[in-house]
Amino acid sequence: MDASGALLVSAILLGLLLGGAAISFNRFVAQRNHVRESWSNIDTELRRRYDLIPNLVETVKGYAQHEQATLEAVIRARSSAAADEGSPEHQAETERGLVRSLRELLAVAEGYPDLKANRHFEELQAQLTETEDRIQLARRIYNANVRDLNRRVQAFPSNVVATVMGIGEAEFFEVEAAIRDRAPATNF
Repeated sequence: MDASGALLVSAILLGLLLGGAAISFNRFVAQRNHVRESWSNIDTELRRRYDLIPNLVETVKGYAQHEQATLEAVIRARSSAAADEGSPEHQAETERGLVRSLRELLAVAEGYPDLKANRHFEELQAQLTETEDRIQLARRIYNANVRDLNRRVQAFPSNVVATVMGIGEAEFFEVEAAIRDRAPATNF
């Protein structure tokens, strides 16, 4: 093979390498956008939950006047979570505090039969349950997108492109639902 043939082969190999790197980079961009979009879906559902909480607290307040500390804890946790715009891991931490306080509020409500029978409270609890389901679905989609992105960031040869282009791993979002599914009551 003469010099021009070797140059041609080198140019073709370089072109293939650059083309592969460009394709890999474009896939990273698409995956990063999927992660951002799915995080936006989680944020939308969290905001929906934040909007339900004041109504729930006000409804409970009418029945459980002496549970002021629990009500205030829920409002503080809601304010903290709603204001948090940190990383998914940081957001998950504030959400865990909100989930704990919501569970305490719902446990308090269990002690008030009139409250549990209140139609408005039942509707709010149903909306909260639906929202929790939507949050968990959005979380699973987000975490699947993060897993796919992180797998490419870690695997060879795409990890070379990720390193050169400054693409790092994304954080998972792990948080439990505030309302757990309950088995329906059965009367025999």
